[in-house]
Amino acid sequence: MSDSAPFSEDYSARFVIEAHPVHGRLVRLGDTLDQILNAHAYPEPIANLLGEACVLAVLVGAALKFEGRLILQAQGDGPVRYVVADYDTRGGVRGFCRFDEGELNALILANEGGFKSLGARALLGKGTFIMTIDPEGQMERYQGVTPIEGESLSLCAEHYFAQSEQVPTQVKLAVTQDEGRWRAAGMMIQAIASDEARGDTRESFQHIRALFETLGEEELTDFELSAERLLYRLFHEDGVRLSPAKPVFKLCRCTQDRVEELVSSFSAEEQSDMREADGKVHITCEYCSKTFLA
Repeated sequence: MSDSAPFSEDYSARFVIEAHPVHGRLVRLGDTLDQILNAHAYPEPIANLLGEACVLAVLVGAALKFEGRLILQAQGDGPVRYVVADYDTRGGVRGFCRFDEGELNALILANEGGFKSLGARALLGKGTFIMTIDPEGQMERYQGVTPIEGESLSLCAEHYFAQSEQVPTQVKLAVTQDEGRWRAAGMMIQAIASDEARGDTRESFQHIRALFETLGEEELTDFELSAERLLYRLFHEDGVRLSPAKPVFKLCRCTQDRVEELVSSFSAEEQSDMREADGKVHITCEYCSKTFLA
């Protein structure tokens, strides 16, 4: 089924269904996500939302055929102003969320299902779902924008691919916390476009989609259940081939040099206004919470 080496906890891996024109990707984040979320004191609904965004960014970004970045962002008029996850094709991921604490607490109190039932639509409100592809100077940036649809980021992604790419897509995301340690996982399947050789691929996709729907969140986030065993359980009757895994790790682009370059772009008067009592400009990275002095 696979010629890959044993997987770590943090990886993305592509798979293909051999009997049908369908391919997909599995992503699991353990220590990587734990580091991203523990850099902030996020309330649980916010941590869950950002965890889903990070997994989704890797699911989509790992499929890019060139070196670059995929930036996933959702913004709206709800308690969460925006959530962003940034995936680098070398395997690095980072993310953060900006929200209004008072509005979030009011929403939790008003929600009969408690905070665990709050999905992306409730947290973000009306707004937009954005995917930006940055090919690092090789080509122009590409950005696709769709309205926030459905109650989850997975539904937002499915709507995005249906509207912007015309690609039948199904996504599942799951985030959990066990003894204070965060982990998350996701799986995505997509139909390969119809052509003269394949014919109409819609029936094949619906067949694989029915099997995909049996996948539970507990299975996704059970890291003791290997990728091979998980995919075999879902698709063994149709044949499934798993490619070698690619590691995923926490990566932030903040550096002392970049901070100093940013500060130098302001006028001397503006820099003077920005300085703290110690005579330094203090800049804290929104992604990793590290503070730089310049």
